[in-house]
Amino acid sequence: MATGRISKRSVDALECPHGKDRDILWDQDLSGFGVAVFPSGGKAYIVQYRRNGQSRRIQIGKHGRLTPDEARSEAKKILGQVETGTDPIAAKKKGREIPTFGKVAEDFMTLHATAKRKPRTHTEYQRLLKKLILPQLGSTRIVDLRRSDVAHLHMTISKTAPISANRAIALVSVIWSWASRRDLVPSADNPARGLERNREQGKERFLTSEELGRLGDAMLLAETDGLPWDIDEENPNAKHAAKVENRRTVTDPYAVAAIRLLMLTGARLNEILKAEWSRVDTERGILFLADSKTGRKPVYLSAPAQAIISAIPRIEGNPHLIVGMKKGKPRSDLNKPWASIRRAAGLNNVRIHDLRHTFASFGAGAALGLPVIGKLLGHTQPSTTARYAHLDADPMHRAVSRISGDISAAMGREVRDNVVPSKGQVQ
Repeated sequence: MATGRISKRSVDALECPHGKDRDILWDQDLSGFGVAVFPSGGKAYIVQYRRNGQSRRIQIGKHGRLTPDEARSEAKKILGQVETGTDPIAAKKKGREIPTFGKVAEDFMTLHATAKRKPRTHTEYQRLLKKLILPQLGSTRIVDLRRSDVAHLHMTISKTAPISANRAIALVSVIWSWASRRDLVPSADNPARGLERNREQGKERFLTSEELGRLGDAMLLAETDGLPWDIDEENPNAKHAAKVENRRTVTDPYAVAAIRLLMLTGARLNEILKAEWSRVDTERGILFLADSKTGRKPVYLSAPAQAIISAIPRIEGNPHLIVGMKKGKPRSDLNKPWASIRRAAGLNNVRIHDLRHTFASFGAGAALGLPVIGKLLGHTQPSTTARYAHLDADPMHRAVSRISGDISAAMGREVRDNVVPSKGQVQ
């Protein structure tokens, strides 16, 4: 083992003697800094130091990836750590034990999401991680994840899927919070916190009284005479279809009952489809749900809703109100009957979830109060119900009428006697 000045020339000239597994050139200026050469011709920069009376050696990096000057600079840092009492090898080993974001995400899904999240949410988490998040952040150690990394992820996804970009950084934030509760990272360092999201437009669609009338007529026709087929008469195959007077299909009565219950309760689709007879309390007028998007929940039943339920025929061996084609199982969806009914009603742009929004909008318009509406809908957060606040117009009308009337009176112009009061105006 020789000693000399480690430079590009001296390192390039190094060769491993025949029969040896390596040879080392130690730097004459920086004690402990060296470069090893192997029979393969490969060369690596090393640092040797003593710790607790034992000689220890750590590799800095390979020649070619590091220049001699870069290796010397790194060696000085390592030897400086030794002087302050740090063991670089132990620190490097501990660093390798720090999990990547991908490993933490995997543990989050296995230990937390599987047990604490709904199946649909779990599936969405898997999609976001596999398709969007892990390809960019998976290999990064979680302690090295920075806000700039998450911001770049959001920017990249936003180019093609702005809403998914918002969901992705929200999931990163959730995983980080979970990791902080396991003392893997500080909660305050959450790299997704405070990042600006893409603007999301609400999709609420409220049916008017006139539209509800058309929808009611379409459902009545669907369960009695049946809805007409949607056939392109100009298509050559149309001549093989049944006669015009026979081109009608009667809709499954369970599907019609489900749609009516959605309209009259404000419940979510799966809450009605999975409802069971054993959980209907006719005395109190409540349908108890053992599980829903927000956990255990009561669905309050009005007299019309109870009348619909009482008219639903029970199927022996099937515990569900809305039965499906498979024995003992509920109906899985309402896609086809809903598409036919809304088409017959001329409401092609209305989603079935809009029936829930319509229920809430009628409650807000009747000035029932957002807390009551939130309770009926099963909202756990007041902010979720707040989207309907702008529909509660009556309190605003009463307030503006009182204020403007008092101001007009003070000005000496009693305009209130000459104005027709608006609905709900205080006199």
